[in-house]
Amino acid sequence: MGWDGGLANESYRWVEAKVAFQPPMGRWQTAVRDGLLEVGIVPNNGFTYDHINGTKFGGTIFDHNGDRHTAADLLEYADPKSITVLLHATVHRILFRTRGTTKPIANGVVYRDRTGQAHRAYLKEGSSNEIIVSAGTLGSPQLLMLSGVGPSAQLQAQTITVVMDQPHVGQGMYDNPMNAVFIPSPVPVEVSLIEVVGITGEGTYVEAAGGENFGGGGSSGSGSSARDYYAMFSPKATLLESNSMKLSSAQPFQGGFILEKVMGPLSTGHLELRTRNPNDNPVVTFNYFQHPDDLKRCVRGIQTIERVVQSKAFARFKYADMSFEYLLNLTASTPVNLRPPRSGPGASLPPSAEKFCQHTVTTIWHYHGGCVVGRVVDGDYKVIGIDRLRVIDMSTVGYCPGTNPQATVMMLGRYMGVKIMRERLTNK
Repeated sequence: MGWDGGLANESYRWVEAKVAFQPPMGRWQTAVRDGLLEVGIVPNNGFTYDHINGTKFGGTIFDHNGDRHTAADLLEYADPKSITVLLHATVHRILFRTRGTTKPIANGVVYRDRTGQAHRAYLKEGSSNEIIVSAGTLGSPQLLMLSGVGPSAQLQAQTITVVMDQPHVGQGMYDNPMNAVFIPSPVPVEVSLIEVVGITGEGTYVEAAGGENFGGGGSSGSGSSARDYYAMFSPKATLLESNSMKLSSAQPFQGGFILEKVMGPLSTGHLELRTRNPNDNPVVTFNYFQHPDDLKRCVRGIQTIERVVQSKAFARFKYADMSFEYLLNLTASTPVNLRPPRSGPGASLPPSAEKFCQHTVTTIWHYHGGCVVGRVVDGDYKVIGIDRLRVIDMSTVGYCPGTNPQATVMMLGRYMGVKIMRERLTNK
């Protein structure tokens, strides 16, 4: 079945009314925007939620009071008489009925409360009653496998009874690789997370995160800023010694990050069970830059960042004697990921853009895949080969643009909720 575009757009607006806001235009974010336009990432699309080529300001989940909004706000739409929310209840396994049926039928779950006590909950009789799994990209394939739905060899290795051999569960795992360049600033930088976005048309998103005082211990107000990225990179002040700039360890760290993300990565990975204990994280491999085109797109993204940093619009936020090669070396010298640092002859030379991409790649938490439509679930998000079971979350998605996927997954929840209600009314 194809998508109902009208219902999808209506569902986006339904989400936006509760959790999306227009961010303020600070000087750092404005300089990055103007720099993107100056180097040809056009047109200027202004403030918009649309993902179209050019430069824009996108939405934020922080309102004008600095309060953060989440999917929980959407419960305001719910009828409290027809919904029950169990807090601190974690589902450990889905139950199936297999005797006397042509295919497994989901009929309940095993969950544990906050004390660890196990409980069982069963569906009421009736073909319209079903279980909907929304445990996320890592949780949904893990839960299916723990319940006996997945690659049989992997399940048997964990002594899990195979309900259905489904080799695609946990396969097709994707994450948009992210690389950021840290840019010390001679002037204060406002606290901001992601606001300006440059969609290059070459397969990358370029964005900016700023922070007014790295290491200064101030309050961000919004609760999230470039400090979150700084926590991943943690460059030392002694690394900031440039030709004419000397920063002591007591001096505040001013600056921010300009980052690039590869949209819809072609590199694919997989998820495997580590143990049969639901509390143990699965092993996930995303294989960043396994496909050479992803690495090429990252290089183009880094080149775009270089042009922005060297633009006239951004000049006031960059030390004049600090080359882009220096910024790459500064960022590459920090413990970003577990790949071994360069060593030996030539280790002190400026990294190539390719090496920079490979050695500083990190996640921006855009995980998707593992229960992809057409492989694990059908077009109505029903698990293929099993009755009364659906998966509705980002694990079903096989392509994600460079944008944060949270609006899309919230839209998907509302979209499918409306479709399911319509189905129930039709089948009465």
